[in-house]
Amino acid sequence: MPSPTCYLLLNPAASRSHHRPRLPLPAAAPPRRLVHVSCDARRTGGGGGGGGVKREAIPAGTGKAKKQVVFFDAAPPVSQRGGGGGGEGEGEGEGKVARRKKENAALGLVRRLTKRTLSLLSNLPLAISEMFAIAALMALGTVIDQGEAPSYYFEKFPEDNPVFGFITWRWILTPGFDHMFSSPVFLGLLALLAASLMACTYTTQIPIVKVARRWSFMHSAGSIRKQEFAESLPRASIQDLGVILMGYGYEVFTKGPSLYAFKGLAGRFAPIGVHIAMIFIMAGATLSATGSFKGSVDVPQGLNFVIGDVMKPKGVLSFAPDVFNTEVHVNRFYMEYYDSGEVSQFYSDLSLFDLDGKEVMRKTIKVNDPLRYGGVTIYQTDWGFSALQVKKNGEGPFNLAMAPLKLNGDKKLFGTLLPLENSGSSNVKGISMLARDLQSIVLYDQEGKFVGVRRPSSKLPIEIDGNEIVIEDAIGSTGLDLKTDPGIPIVYAGFGALMLTTCISYLSHSQIWALQDGSTVVIGGKTNRAKLEFSEEMNRLLDKVPELISVNEKKIDSKQSAT
Repeated sequence: MPSPTCYLLLNPAASRSHHRPRLPLPAAAPPRRLVHVSCDARRTGGGGGGGGVKREAIPAGTGKAKKQVVFFDAAPPVSQRGGGGGGEGEGEGEGKVARRKKENAALGLVRRLTKRTLSLLSNLPLAISEMFAIAALMALGTVIDQGEAPSYYFEKFPEDNPVFGFITWRWILTPGFDHMFSSPVFLGLLALLAASLMACTYTTQIPIVKVARRWSFMHSAGSIRKQEFAESLPRASIQDLGVILMGYGYEVFTKGPSLYAFKGLAGRFAPIGVHIAMIFIMAGATLSATGSFKGSVDVPQGLNFVIGDVMKPKGVLSFAPDVFNTEVHVNRFYMEYYDSGEVSQFYSDLSLFDLDGKEVMRKTIKVNDPLRYGGVTIYQTDWGFSALQVKKNGEGPFNLAMAPLKLNGDKKLFGTLLPLENSGSSNVKGISMLARDLQSIVLYDQEGKFVGVRRPSSKLPIEIDGNEIVIEDAIGSTGLDLKTDPGIPIVYAGFGALMLTTCISYLSHSQIWALQDGSTVVIGGKTNRAKLEFSEEMNRLLDKVPELISVNEKKIDSKQSAT
């Protein structure tokens, strides 16, 4: 019977599988005692031996190789990288393990928090609540006058007489509702809704698309029969069915006796496009609210102004472009009238000059037909009466400034006074002139009595208090609104994409499965929209199968008869 030592030598696997628990070494380890055990084993041409076996050189001509196994009374010291001491190496290894555990724990915490945050943001009721809140603030912004001076809100929403019993100017100015669409509350809700849309896209829509793109074969006839539409086709084959499905626009895939077909995959991508389009719209609106400039100016005919002098920033992202150095000159201002005398349209002939005084653009603008140059848009929004050119007794003309007067609410009325010398009175008296527009002037004498009406273009004289008065011309002033809005292209692109992707989202995503069961094909399918149309399409599709089977059988018969 071989000794245990020879058994270990002859069975290396047994030596590798034999493990003893490592016992801790005492503080003062006894000296190790080597015990050499040897046995003879027949030489086998230099093959590898078991672990712990040391092979020695064998002289030539010998038929046996001498092998040794070394046993120790105590466990050998643990080998350390770099030759360090055992305790120091163990401490360094434990420190690395501890750091790795802390990093893994922190990473796991971040993942759990991220997953929980995404789950919360992608909640549908939350997104609907955000949209309702944004809509409510937008409606409130149309009710509250925007961009007025604080004194306006002090008067309209006084604390001693609150609107609806509780709304005062503090409710308007404190949250910034006097500039609603750039207020922190409104922009914060937009950012929250954008985060919800992105979370929903990541957690719901993208996985749905990934699942829809997979080739999901069904290998059970029972599973196919559970679909919304199911039917059995005797004497048919999935190859024939695949040909018919491709004729109806399906993508067809086969694997053995199974068939899978789908169409309308774009409808699955459309919700992602809708979310992206909405994010574009909100990003453009935010950029418009925080990066725009706006200004208003009333300019008499013949005068000019510099664009940068009238523009005011609306947010922290507003940066003045070089076009703000452009000068605008009002060449002419004129109006058109209805037969009743009411103003129908007013026009401004504008010229734009660069820093070198070169005219870079000229255009006549009107309401709903603005001038656009270098990102700046100039709108025709209002008109006024700047001055009257008057001759008195052949002298002049004198330019009399017209002052706006309030009468009957929003209707315009302008007036001026031509003073007359009167040494017998300490009060200044003169000829009063009133006008509702640029086409007729009403004149009154020193006593305030009506004298007559003159058109500036007629140049007919009129006698008032011994003075001959001629109305030479009426000089109007144009009311212009100027603005830069870098977010408009983004908003327009977002709305265009929203309309397109909304239409695409109505495309049905239809799926069909089939299984060859002997000479019968079991077919089933479903769709996410247009259930009735899908059922009708399936019926038409199945009506084609017998025709194709008949054609194939005739071809087979003709081939057999030919052979």
